[in-house]
Amino acid sequence: MILERYIHREIFDKLLWIIGILILILTSNRFVEYLADAASGNLPSDLILSMLLMKMLAVLPRLLPFAIFLSVILALTRLAHDKELTAIAGAGLAAGFQLRCVFKFSLVFALFVFIVTYFTAPWAEVRVHELKGKARQESDITGITAGRFKEFGQGDRVVYVKELSDEKESMKNIFLQVRQQQRLGVMTADSAHYEFDDISGSRYILFSNGQRYVGTPGELDFQITEYRKYAVLVDQGNEATAYQKLEATPTSELMGSDLPMHKAEFQWRLSYVLSSLLLPLLAVALGRFSFSENRYVTMFIGILIYFIYSNFLGISKTLLKRDDIPAFIGLWWVHILLITTTVIFLKLHGMQLRRNKHLKRQYLPHEK
Repeated sequence: MILERYIHREIFDKLLWIIGILILILTSNRFVEYLADAASGNLPSDLILSMLLMKMLAVLPRLLPFAIFLSVILALTRLAHDKELTAIAGAGLAAGFQLRCVFKFSLVFALFVFIVTYFTAPWAEVRVHELKGKARQESDITGITAGRFKEFGQGDRVVYVKELSDEKESMKNIFLQVRQQQRLGVMTADSAHYEFDDISGSRYILFSNGQRYVGTPGELDFQITEYRKYAVLVDQGNEATAYQKLEATPTSELMGSDLPMHKAEFQWRLSYVLSSLLLPLLAVALGRFSFSENRYVTMFIGILIYFIYSNFLGISKTLLKRDDIPAFIGLWWVHILLITTTVIFLKLHGMQLRRNKHLKRQYLPHEK
């Protein structure tokens, strides 16, 4: 139908603009953060664009439901302001037509959200943590220069390297000073290289063929140890890795798990898809119910309802993750509450129409 395609095109145009603006805002913030990390030596410059792209794909599901919701509100508000919805209603196409039209569009869009949420975003999250691990592994190596001292952490570890390989993967004639409380440790080695633990995310320097001196400055009771291999912790990582993080867990693994945190993450991902279906219908209900002559009042009320809805989802996810509520309640009650709100607004609009018709019937005989 021509009118249906016309409304779809109007929503699609608004949707592209909103998604573009949201991505631009997030990209700008992330890009500034990554540039700061690159300037401080914590992120190699050649990883900035890859990190930025993967991070945008990872957070994309969070933007899409709000984008479709806002685009439907803006499209219908514009059509109502220009009296086009009035003309459509005059042609005998009432609220049912708008609901069907918007539902068809949101159904296709929800399929796109499903693909992004269940497949693309977890894959991108894995890539983000892999790139972070690579950046952490390379950041200190790229900061080391032969013949200069390099500090780690809070300055309690100092490294001096006499020779550094061209690929900056191995070091020769290395010196390391470590301070722990009141004790001082000094290590020398013929060669050393970095080791990165994928499980813990920690970084180590693996020394080969050297000596270790440990003691308290000013005293003579130093311990001297000769070794062939010795690993020293340089940076303590967190225990959550890319594969252990919920955001990076494959959806197929979440579906077959009985862990509360996995159930919470699965329902959270499903909420993105359901939100992309339910929020546009709420936008239709809000657009048909007359709050005020001001066209922005509907948008304000819609955004307020969205934030309440998203906060309830976040609270329910936390409770389900802690196993404080059963999985059959989970996040479902929030979606039911949204459906109830939509039905209430549609009922209020129907009551308003019947009231207006009743008033017209009362005043028409007096006008005669």
